[in-house]
Amino acid sequence: MIDVIINNTAYSIDDSLPITLMDYLRDELGLKSVKDGCNQGACGTCTVIIDGVAQRSCSQLSSLEDDIEIVTIEGLSEREKDVYDFAFAEAGAVQCGFCIPGMVLSSKALLDKNLQPSDDEIKHALRRNICRCTGYVKIIEAVHLAARYFREDFAIPEQHCDGKLDSNLHRVDAREKTLGYGEYVDDMTLPNMLHGKALRTPAPRARIIKIDIEKAQQHPDAVCVLTAADIPGDNKHGHLVQDWDSLIAEGDITRYVGDALALVASKNPLSLNAILQLIEVEYEELEPLTSPAEAMLPDAPKIHPGGNILCNEKLVRGDAETAINNAAHVVTQHYSTPFTEHAFMEPECAIALIENQDVLLYTGAQGIYDDQHEVSRILGIGEERVRVHSKLVGGGFGGKEDMSVQHHAALLAWHSKQPVKVKLTRQESIMIHPKRHAMEIEMTTACDETGKLVGMQAKIISDTGAYASLGGPVLQRACTHAAGPYSFKDVAVYGTAVYTNNPPGGAFRGFGVSQVAFALESNINLLAEKVGLSPWEIRHLNAVRPGQALPNGQIADQSTGLVECLEALKEVYQSSPRAGIAVSFKNSGLGVGIPDHGRAILSVEAGKVHVRTSAACIGQGVATVAVHIVCEVTDLSPEAIVVEAPDTARTPNSGTTTASRQTVFTGEAIRRAAQSLQQALAAEATLSDLNGQEFYGEYASDTDPINSDKPNPVSHVAYGYAAQVVLLDEQGKVEKVAAAYDLGKVINRKSAEGQIEGGIVMGLGYALTEDYPLVKAVPKTNYKGLKLFKATDIPQIETMIVEREFDPEVALGAKGVGELATIPTAPATQGAYYALDGKFRTKLPLEATAYSPKPKKKPTRRVRR
Repeated sequence: MIDVIINNTAYSIDDSLPITLMDYLRDELGLKSVKDGCNQGACGTCTVIIDGVAQRSCSQLSSLEDDIEIVTIEGLSEREKDVYDFAFAEAGAVQCGFCIPGMVLSSKALLDKNLQPSDDEIKHALRRNICRCTGYVKIIEAVHLAARYFREDFAIPEQHCDGKLDSNLHRVDAREKTLGYGEYVDDMTLPNMLHGKALRTPAPRARIIKIDIEKAQQHPDAVCVLTAADIPGDNKHGHLVQDWDSLIAEGDITRYVGDALALVASKNPLSLNAILQLIEVEYEELEPLTSPAEAMLPDAPKIHPGGNILCNEKLVRGDAETAINNAAHVVTQHYSTPFTEHAFMEPECAIALIENQDVLLYTGAQGIYDDQHEVSRILGIGEERVRVHSKLVGGGFGGKEDMSVQHHAALLAWHSKQPVKVKLTRQESIMIHPKRHAMEIEMTTACDETGKLVGMQAKIISDTGAYASLGGPVLQRACTHAAGPYSFKDVAVYGTAVYTNNPPGGAFRGFGVSQVAFALESNINLLAEKVGLSPWEIRHLNAVRPGQALPNGQIADQSTGLVECLEALKEVYQSSPRAGIAVSFKNSGLGVGIPDHGRAILSVEAGKVHVRTSAACIGQGVATVAVHIVCEVTDLSPEAIVVEAPDTARTPNSGTTTASRQTVFTGEAIRRAAQSLQQALAAEATLSDLNGQEFYGEYASDTDPINSDKPNPVSHVAYGYAAQVVLLDEQGKVEKVAAAYDLGKVINRKSAEGQIEGGIVMGLGYALTEDYPLVKAVPKTNYKGLKLFKATDIPQIETMIVEREFDPEVALGAKGVGELATIPTAPATQGAYYALDGKFRTKLPLEATAYSPKPKKKPTRRVRR
């Protein structure tokens, strides 16, 4: 036993327990502010203060010493809680929130000793805390602000914000996230709750001959052990293509290392692995297909019954071949982009239970109605019998659109009739959920003697991995954006998505555009060189203007602000000989003729307006956007508005949080509902008079299919535009990123800036450090090995917002920015290195940079004489 002080209370702890300090704090003491982000000592979400020093708590209890003092967020004084809450909310430092309690404690450990820290001292204090959302900029601002309030003993000002557009309305979820009491799924504990886990395949491609669960069933903690034979409905699931096995059956062949063979539910989470080890699997290991090139060979084994081609896509307008043949200058290059891990801070977790023979599912995913559809399909019951309620979501970036744990929790609860929590370890998460697609791109671009773009051709091969996921739409979006935000008409883009035995490719911030933008923008730098223009000049010459047609044929509307973005960056680009520049655009909404709806209900309950929409907040702040829009339309105060969590029993289907669509689609649905509420208020005068009334709003887009034969089809309802400049120092380190964004009408400026800053830092990781190495289709990395940017790695980031108002009758003129934020960074970085050393790099992460792994020195060999 060891004696310790935790939040000023004495405890005697049995240090022989095979658990971590984090587990003890969370599960034994209920201190849920301590988050389990990786359990590998790499992410910092489990940070606590031990004897005045910020330390990770995911170490074993046996490492603790007597008489130490431990502080968690719950142990802060009320003054400290108020200051950190205010500072982080005022600075806009909170997005998904999962990392924030750890950030606060690392900040406290610094400020307890130094109330006048420099930027570098703050970055050093936060060096062990990863944030995947914010880019750290506003977290650093928050620490400075907190230091000032402690130093000057300022009182916390009362908030008097009217909630109108572009006012500094604090995020509605900032306090609960900063102080760690907001609930993510893993923070929930239910009576008689079991813990579930899947047995995964021993090899990415293996024929499963026999699965023997008899010994596992006899384990005293085992409540149920399931195989594919126990699935009451359809074993297959999937967003658009139902090709993903919930459990691989005997006789079938596995497709990647994430495939599940069996499920167990245990009374004790500590015995899960022991039960799994009792399951005996007889299998025949087969050679995996590790690349699209292998999978496309005529004699390649079929991963799926229909073959190894998921889909082919194209976008053809004009006569690209003739335009290129007649051009003054032509550039052709081949580019390679890797799989990338989302690395969201919160690992996947779900809890399912049975209520009155129906399923209640608690989840932290990107679309509750997607979960409802998939789970009902697998259980073989009507969708109305599956209720899905979202808790807080600790980041997503597209990585939480597919089934991961939801269906397994539901299956185990269905059979055990008890609540079941299924939670992935960080290593499981890295191996299992879909990644950003790896792509091979052959890009040809051509211009005339003045630098005017005249044609382009591209061939894209996308590794969609073992299952379809969103591979089809990602490839489509790569095709519709491959020619960039430029004004020319002769394009031919051909894409193929190929099944392999690699982990699946799926939705990831940028959604296929990040890959093709890297190729296109790099090519344009070579064209500029041939013509004798600067990279800025050739982009300014060709940037699409309002009224001109994009390469996909769509007419750029009056909100198109790409030229203004470039002009905002001209001076900073010209300030350094080591500058790179890139532009990009990204759609809002699904587009290409796909039905797309935003829906919202405003209900007046006990004198408050309840905003009810299923739009998932994954860090982008859609709930705060909702409050802004209601305040703008109705003149109500933010205090009169409650934004409910997504719940299929209460909130209408607003679609998945994807494609930067929620601000536009759900925002417009809320605006329409708010207009009806405003009309009722004008007639009835007070909210109390409207108690019990509901006001419904819905918005749907009208777009045209890809390759529509219309002269100027509408591919997407809206586009945002961006330009970025990356500056390197003489040693080849990134010293500054300047970014200008056209995102339409600003709803909340600090949130918009935070999205951009976070996107830039994520883009720098994509450009310089992040990889997802595979050896024979098996991932060979952990969270630390992902090489995510830390606070100490970030350069100066300057953001400028070009406010070209989109249609004011749609979401008050706002356009999405979440995906657009990250796209231009990698090609701008490539251009900066080309300016630095003249080496033209065609592969990500960029090779031979100041961030590249240093070659290992060969050991010297002594020779005896």
